[in-house]
Amino acid sequence: MAKTVGVLEASSSSTSTAAVPNSTELKKELERQVNKILGEEDYSSEIIDEVLRILTSLKELKFEKSSKSLIDDNTVVPDEFKCPISKELMIDPVALVTGQTYDRSFILRWLNDGHQTCPQTQQVLSHTILTPNLLVREMISRWCNEHGIELPGPVEDVEEIVVVDADKDYLYSLLKKMSSSLSDQKEAAKELRLLTKKMPSYRALFGQCTDSILLLLKPLLTGRVDSHPDLQEDLITTIMNVSIHENNKEIVAEHPLVIPLLIESLKYGTMETRSNAAATLFTLSSLDSNKILIGKSGALKPLIDLLEEGHPLAMMDAACAIFNLCKAPENRGKAACDGAVRVILEKMMESVLIDELLAILVLLASHKKAVEEMVELGAVGCLLRIIRGGTSERNKENCAAILYLVCVDERATWKEIREEENANHTLSKLAENGTSRARRKINSILEKVQKAAHTA
Repeated sequence: MAKTVGVLEASSSSTSTAAVPNSTELKKELERQVNKILGEEDYSSEIIDEVLRILTSLKELKFEKSSKSLIDDNTVVPDEFKCPISKELMIDPVALVTGQTYDRSFILRWLNDGHQTCPQTQQVLSHTILTPNLLVREMISRWCNEHGIELPGPVEDVEEIVVVDADKDYLYSLLKKMSSSLSDQKEAAKELRLLTKKMPSYRALFGQCTDSILLLLKPLLTGRVDSHPDLQEDLITTIMNVSIHENNKEIVAEHPLVIPLLIESLKYGTMETRSNAAATLFTLSSLDSNKILIGKSGALKPLIDLLEEGHPLAMMDAACAIFNLCKAPENRGKAACDGAVRVILEKMMESVLIDELLAILVLLASHKKAVEEMVELGAVGCLLRIIRGGTSERNKENCAAILYLVCVDERATWKEIREEENANHTLSKLAENGTSRARRKINSILEKVQKAAHTA
């Protein structure tokens, strides 16, 4: 039977981190933070981050406890496979800028404790980028296989939240290159895209550094936004990465350059640029205030156009952005006026993104203009076909919700409902076997249609 190796707490050597709290301490702290969430209506995102950090630590301790007893005391781990901090076999070896390799979770604890040096060399770090040491990882994996040890995968969801002065200096050095030659701009843009993708600390820095967004987007302010498609792609993707950080969403969306440039990028640029611009709008629109701001900016029309084009790379991002924006009632009329209903029904009739598009249509069905257009464009027949031939209970429920909103005041649709019932009993079957919400909606429709038939 394979043995399992876990991460052990750091020793008390001069290079070790501060003592790691035990599970009892972590649970008490978790309870305290959760009580804050339950007791405060307007709790901060920092509290959520702390809860996630504690849960990650508990997960590590749980894994250590269950795996430690399975380690064969007679197995001698080669020194080169041990983390210099924990003195145990490395699970996820990563290298600092100094070239020294450590287990990721332990070097992150070291850095998060405020250290700005390499534990082994004491060299001041020019930045805190952690590079996976794939060679050492492969060597450790082979050694484990030879000794019948099951090497677990890296601990998931370990956020590199370290921010040191060197990182700020490095970020500014890259941003300054945006005012330099085209070759410098492109080189810096690629590096910024990579850093903000891999390192949460650099995403956080963007929100803390004055004029960072202005400096980043400066190359797109002269001439056509797509003059250099590769540069545009890297810069827009960097904005997308930066927007993932919760504290940046408001800052990014309210910057006067960002949304106009995202809209331009939806129209012009590589398909990846357009897709990432849509994904950025989706991410930013998770804030209710941003939904209104983005809706007023005119972003819905180019998103709908991108959806209509039907490119596989971009359709999902466009649909998700439209869905998020239409959660705000103020944007539903805009979406209807910009042709959303027609495009959505056309795609649904092609059996494209049925789940996502039905979710949007449910939101639009609360708007009178959208309902009128649904009736004109044959939405009822499309929805009935999905109920009749589909297998997803959620989709059937959404169809029922849309049909209810469409049919309640649109008597012209009742004939089609009766014909469908006479031919296939589609709604009657859903009224018997659907979800509780679907049954309520369908029974209301059938009741109206049947009452109208008796009256006639």
